[in-house]
Amino acid sequence: MATKRDYYEILGVNKNASADEIKAAYRKLAMQYHPDRNKSPDAEEKFKELSEAYAVLSDQNKRQQYDQFGHAGIDMRYSQEDIFKGADFEDLFRDLGFGGFGGFGRGGGIFDIIFGGRREGPRRGSDLLYELAISFDEAASGKSVNMEVPRTETCDVCNGSGARPGTSPKTCQTCRGSGQVSRTQNTPFGRFMTTSTCGTCRGSGNIIDSPCIECHGSGTVQRRRKLEVKIPPGVDTGTRLRVPGEGEAGEKGGPPGDLYVEIQVKPHSIFTRSDDDVIMEAPISFTQAALGDEIIVPTLDGKAKMKIPPGTQSGHVFRLKGKGFPRLHISGKGDQLVKIKVEVPTKLTEKQKQLLREFSEISGEKIKSRGIFG
Repeated sequence: MATKRDYYEILGVNKNASADEIKAAYRKLAMQYHPDRNKSPDAEEKFKELSEAYAVLSDQNKRQQYDQFGHAGIDMRYSQEDIFKGADFEDLFRDLGFGGFGGFGRGGGIFDIIFGGRREGPRRGSDLLYELAISFDEAASGKSVNMEVPRTETCDVCNGSGARPGTSPKTCQTCRGSGQVSRTQNTPFGRFMTTSTCGTCRGSGNIIDSPCIECHGSGTVQRRRKLEVKIPPGVDTGTRLRVPGEGEAGEKGGPPGDLYVEIQVKPHSIFTRSDDDVIMEAPISFTQAALGDEIIVPTLDGKAKMKIPPGTQSGHVFRLKGKGFPRLHISGKGDQLVKIKVEVPTKLTEKQKQLLREFSEISGEKIKSRGIFG
C-alpha cells in the first residue's frame, strides 16, 4: 500500500499556516487540478489527494488529531466520507465557478470525484460554462445574444424516474435505499464503523428493472437549449454572467444548476481599455502641435472635436470626460484618454527645407552641429 504524503506538503504550506493560508493554497491547486480543467491522467488523483488534505487541515479538530498522531490518527478515527464532512467545499467551489459540489460539464461534484458514487436524496444539477466572444463595441453598448447550450434535461417520458412508464424503481435490498453500506471493523483501538457507496445500486438507493427507452434509466437526456441572454454594457474579458436554472438537470427532484456565460472581448483596431477608460493614440503634424488646431477623434459614441493647444508636446494625454465604457452595474462612464503623437515628416521639398532652416536660424538653433553636446 502506497504511503500517504504529508498533508502540509501536498498543499505547499508550513505547519504553522493559518486557516486563510491553507484555504488560499487549496483554491490555487484546485483550479489547477480539477478534472474539468486538467485532462492529464493523474489530475483526478492529485485533486483527490489535495482535497483530502484540505478537508483535514481546514477542520480544527481533525488538524489537531493529524498533528498529534499523523495519518494513523485520521484513519482510525474517521471514515473516508467523515473526513470530508464539515469542509466548506460548497461555498469555496461556488467562488471558483464550479457550482458548489458540482463541476462544469461533469454532472457530479467533489463527492462523486472522490468516492465515485452519488449522494443520496435530491441533488442540485451541475453548473455549465459557456464562453462567448463579442466585439469591443458590443462590450461597450451591450447586446442580446441568441445561443444554443448543450445540457442534460429531465426526461419527459419518465419524468426523471429512469423507469419505463407504468413501472417504478425498486428499493435496493443491499442498502435498504440509503445508497450506502456500513461495515464494522475491530482494531486495537476499538470498534470503528466505515461507510461506503453501495456497489449494487451505485449509491442511487434504487434498482430499475425496466429502464425508460428514452433515457435508458438515467432519468436525463442530452438536448440543445435555445436561450436569449442579455449582455449588459460595460462587460470585459473574464466577466461571468449567471443565468439561474439553465444548467444541468438535478437528480432525484433536485433543482437544476446555473449557466455561466464568460465574456471574451475581441481587440479593437484603435482603442484599448484600462478599467472603464478607453485609450487611443492621435497622430498630429509638427505644425498642428506648434500652432494648435482642432481635430476630430473617434469615440465609442461617434466622432468628437478636440482642441490642440499651441505648443502641445508628443506624448501629452488629453482626457475626454464620459467617453469611456459604462460602469458595470453602477451609473456613470469612464473617460477617453487621447495620447498625442507628433509625426515628423520623412520627405520634405526644397522649399519646406529652406523654410525650416530659416525657422532654425530665427530660433537660434545650429542645425549643422552634431549631437546634443555639439
